[in-house]
Amino acid sequence: MKFILLLLLTHSLNANDVNKEDIKLKKMIGRMLIVGFEDEKINEKSKIVKQINEYELGGVILFDRFYSDKTKTKNISSPKQLQELTQKLKLLSAKPFLISVDQEGGRVARLKPSYGFDEIPSALKVSKEGTPQAKQTYAKMAKMLKTNGINCNFAPIVDLALNPENSVIVGLERSFGSSAEQVSSYAKMLIDAQKKEGVLSVLKHFPGHGSSLGDSHQGYVDISESWSKKELEPYQTLIDSKDVDMIMTAHVFNSHLDKKYPATLSYKINTKLLREQMNYRGVIVSDDMQMKAISQNYSVKESVALAINSGVDMLLFGNQLATQDIDELVDVILTQVKSGEIPEARIKESNKRIELLLKKSIKE
Repeated sequence: MKFILLLLLTHSLNANDVNKEDIKLKKMIGRMLIVGFEDEKINEKSKIVKQINEYELGGVILFDRFYSDKTKTKNISSPKQLQELTQKLKLLSAKPFLISVDQEGGRVARLKPSYGFDEIPSALKVSKEGTPQAKQTYAKMAKMLKTNGINCNFAPIVDLALNPENSVIVGLERSFGSSAEQVSSYAKMLIDAQKKEGVLSVLKHFPGHGSSLGDSHQGYVDISESWSKKELEPYQTLIDSKDVDMIMTAHVFNSHLDKKYPATLSYKINTKLLREQMNYRGVIVSDDMQMKAISQNYSVKESVALAINSGVDMLLFGNQLATQDIDELVDVILTQVKSGEIPEARIKESNKRIELLLKKSIKE
C-alpha cells in the first residue's frame, strides 16, 4: 500500500513539474509574439488582457480600422481614446511590453489627421523637404507617439526606390529615395527622433523590398532578378551606427540568397547573412505572418517553426488579414519545442534579446 501511495505521489510531483515547465515555456513563447486585437476599449476581463498576462506577450500592434471593413474602428479613433487604451494596456499588464503601430507618414499612418492627430508627410516628401524640416517633422511625430502611449513604431522603411512599377513601396511614397546614402541619412533622423522620446524603431523590410514588382500582402513575390546588393547598404550603415533596435524581415523570395525559402523563413538570410555577415545583434521581427506570401504557401505550424529556426525572434500576427487564436498558436509552438522541431535554445536566445530590448525601452 505504501509503495502504491509513493508511486502516486511521485507521479503527481512529476506531473506538477511538467506542468510548471510547460507554463514557463508558454510564457517564453508568448514573449516572442506581437499580436493584434479587436478592442477600442479594454478592461481586466478583456481577452487580450488575459492573454498578455497569461503568456507575457512581447507586444501588441494597434490599427485604426479593420482591414475587411474600413468604416469600422479597431483600436484607434482619437487621441483621447488612444491614450486611455494605451494607459490601460500598461496598467493591466504585469510586465513591460511593446505597444506598436505602423506610423510611417503619408498613406501609411494609423494616427491620422482626420482623427485629431498631427499630419505626417510620406517618406518621399520628407526627403524632398531637406534635413532641417525632416528633423522637425520626425521630432513632432516621435512626440506624438510618446504622448499617445506608443513605445514601438514599425518605421523607418529603408527599402530603396529602385522599381518605379513597385506599388507597395515606391507607389505609396514609402521610400526616402533610390540612393542608399540618402535613405540611411533620413532613416537615422527618424531613429534619433524616436530614440529621444523612448520609442523603439524598426528597420524594414530586410533584405529589401524596393525592387520588387509584387506585393507580399497578396501573394508570392520573387525578387531574384531585380534585387541587388546595394539594398543591404542602408541596413549595414545603420547597424554599424549601433542605433538599430529591431529589423523586420520581408516575405520576399530571392533564389540568389536562398533557393528554397522567402526571407522570413530563411536561415541563410536571417542568420548567415544578417547576423553573421552583417554583424547584427538586435531583435529580428517578422512581417505579418498572415500575409498571403506566407499563409498561402505554408501552414501555421510550418511557418512559425521555419521562422524561429531561421533566427526570427518575434513573430507578428496582426489579426487584420486573418484571425489567429493566440492560445492555439502558443500550443502549436510549444508542441514543436517539446518534440525538438524547434530547439528550446532558440526560444531562450530570442527571449534574451527581447528582454534587453524591453529594458532599453524602459530606460529611454
